[in-house]
Amino acid sequence: MEMKTLKVLSFILYISSLYFLSLAVFTPIDNYLIDCGGSDNNPIVVDNRNFIGEASNLGSAFVSPTPKILLKNPNPSPGLSPLYHTARVFTTVSNYEFQIKKKGLHLVRLHFFPFTSPNYDLKNGLFDVLVNGFLSLNNFSKKDTTSVELREFIVKPKDDKVEILFKPLGKSGFGFVNAIEVFSAPDNLIKDEGAKYVSSSTVEEFQKGFLSSNILEIVHRINVGGLKKITPFNDTLWRTWIPDEEYLILKDAAVSRSRNGPANYKDGGSTREIAPDYVYNTAQAMNTKNAIENVNFNITWRLPINPGTSDKYLVRMHFCDFVMERHQLYFDVYLNGNSAVRNLDLSAKTAPDLAVPYYIDFVVDSDHLDSVHASVGKSDMSTPTNVNAILNGLEIMKMINETALNLTGGSSKKNVKVLVGSIVGGFVFLSFVILAIFFLLKRRNKERKLKPAETWSSLPVYAGNSSSKVSEGTTTAGSRSPYTNANLALKISFSEVQFATNNFDKKLIIGSGGFGMVYKGVLRDNMEVAVKRGGRRSGQGLPEFQTEIMVLSKIRHRHLVSLVGYCEEQSEMILVYEFMEKGPLKNHLYGSGLPPLTWKQRLEICIGSARGLHYLHTGSAQGIIHRDVKSTNILLDENYVAKVADFGLSRSGPCLDETHVSTGVKGSFGYLDPEYFRLQKLTDKSDVYSFGVVLFEVLCARPAIDPQLSRDQMNLAEWAMLWQKKGLLEQIIDPQLMGKIDLKSLKKYGDTAEKCLSDYSVGRPSMGDVLWNLEYALQLQEKGVEREPHEDSIKDATDLPLLRAIPRISSVQSSDQDNEDGRSDITTSRVFSQLITSDGR
Repeated sequence: MEMKTLKVLSFILYISSLYFLSLAVFTPIDNYLIDCGGSDNNPIVVDNRNFIGEASNLGSAFVSPTPKILLKNPNPSPGLSPLYHTARVFTTVSNYEFQIKKKGLHLVRLHFFPFTSPNYDLKNGLFDVLVNGFLSLNNFSKKDTTSVELREFIVKPKDDKVEILFKPLGKSGFGFVNAIEVFSAPDNLIKDEGAKYVSSSTVEEFQKGFLSSNILEIVHRINVGGLKKITPFNDTLWRTWIPDEEYLILKDAAVSRSRNGPANYKDGGSTREIAPDYVYNTAQAMNTKNAIENVNFNITWRLPINPGTSDKYLVRMHFCDFVMERHQLYFDVYLNGNSAVRNLDLSAKTAPDLAVPYYIDFVVDSDHLDSVHASVGKSDMSTPTNVNAILNGLEIMKMINETALNLTGGSSKKNVKVLVGSIVGGFVFLSFVILAIFFLLKRRNKERKLKPAETWSSLPVYAGNSSSKVSEGTTTAGSRSPYTNANLALKISFSEVQFATNNFDKKLIIGSGGFGMVYKGVLRDNMEVAVKRGGRRSGQGLPEFQTEIMVLSKIRHRHLVSLVGYCEEQSEMILVYEFMEKGPLKNHLYGSGLPPLTWKQRLEICIGSARGLHYLHTGSAQGIIHRDVKSTNILLDENYVAKVADFGLSRSGPCLDETHVSTGVKGSFGYLDPEYFRLQKLTDKSDVYSFGVVLFEVLCARPAIDPQLSRDQMNLAEWAMLWQKKGLLEQIIDPQLMGKIDLKSLKKYGDTAEKCLSDYSVGRPSMGDVLWNLEYALQLQEKGVEREPHEDSIKDATDLPLLRAIPRISSVQSSDQDNEDGRSDITTSRVFSQLITSDGR
């Protein structure tokens, strides 16, 4: 009875606290909410806020006297907010101007929802938007007609107004907007100092006063650990916060936590306007229950940004330690793989109180990357019983510099001077650039006479088939522009792709993945192909698309899937490959009902895959690291010849004087190298680890991760290694193979897989060593002639046969005939590597 009474009292106190909190809701002094295109004098109420019609008596005061084109949505979908039933269209440069009463920070929100009216199809609009002279949206269009796009900016006006200017571009000749919000924000929402600049070489205080020369565009606002979206109705500044699940790189590394009741805001920490209670009442913490003892790992979020630029981003991380609730939590914070904070102690920041909302601002460079990676993980000061790390919220804001030119066509003296100065300065700069290019080309011509170009192996570059021959280049898999002279020859028109797939007939779909749908197609020359169609190019998927083209346009090997061509017309991302009749290896192991593979077939498939990976690793000075080796990325042709596929995550290997590549973690859970995950240091041995998982997958015919199994069997690598170390591997093999594997062959195969799965990369063999041992396992199965042990064979190789004598290869030289049938000799530091050719002979 007492317990019930306490619960009732607690509930009443909670409701009361929410009531008092509602009395303290932020009220902006400047508050302009415009229903663009609306003509009704009665406001539209959205989230208890009144949007006035632009053409009403009150709303018309903010619009420039340009031709007014007001549209109504003739067919609004049920449930669509009335705010998107109308729109304002601009056919000339036009602006909105809002006088402000309180100087300081202001929030600007622009709402876009395209619909079709008798005279305008809004999805065809193309335009720029400037906010107080800052080019905030460049070449903007809104093609998706199923969702609303909200673009939000934080601006600190230098004078007494906020001006929003729309400039139509291109053939469409118009822009549009559905609604505009301009309202004053709390002074402490963004501070002009205190942010930390984080790079690979330093962590230092970022420049003071950066808000005076930049505005901030909100790119991501994430409610970490939250299961549902926080809507504007539940936020003090009418913001939207998105759950973080889709941004977690490895979901099993984190466990969500939550609590009830109001957050304990204190002076010196965060405020309800900086982030609402809902953000600080949820968190992600380290999933230490599933962690192996003494293994470090991070929780990492990947947040897409505009690729190919060198912008700066403000990263705000929100913390509230209600998870540990004692002065014993230390953890580290990383941004883009660089250390941002070591041994963060939240209790020291908010002492003497615990579980107090707190935030830290950082600034990072995009460095032409396609995403920002934020990580939290174990600190060196963590005790064994208090290993944890938390994060409650995450915001990414792009820093936009002020534009120099006035695009309204004004004739003030100031703008004339700026324009003239820009033209003169541009002429001087252009002259300097021309001279610099002239001397640079002259110098390069001299260097070319003295030094031969570095190329991939000694192969002419091919892709797809022998008729699609292209010239060699020097681009490697880390470059940013995939469209070199070499792979421009691989371009396929969109009309050709439509013909091959019968206009993307759904009946021709043969698979799907993270990149998009895969169709079976037939080109006009009757060549069968697989057509992988990604989403229309927007940023996410574009780096993978470019990397695939760069890698596959520069290499050709019997055990690597060939690229026939690609299409980028109309913002499409389409890759065309040779067709692999039997599909992914995974389908032949479990889950599809296909006839089981024999042990000899499985060994030959593993050997072929190892040959392809070995060529990737050793085919150039740096080599290429695949980064996503798994059974679904090994495809089989009509003769069950294995070919490695999907190079979207590939990276160039380390330079000759380096041991690894420092990069954010990417890959597939269950196949991921734990050392790479822990240290974010990538080597070709990461591929070896993943291949070790594939070896056990082939042997046991089960997934790498099966959540339906018990905890000790869920992870294939851990489970198989337990039986391998016991010497009882034969007890967990595919029942279809029972009694059909020579025990010596099984032992050699199991020992090879075990070495591949070593916790540390130094203990793993090279792919060349793996290939040698798999071929020996096949010979043991066939009971072939004996040969002498290979010097780097893994172990128990006392009865390996003798190598046939071969002349030493001093340099790599392949004839065109060899290249046409896919053969290439590769010089390596080991004798056996000289025996490996692309056709496996």
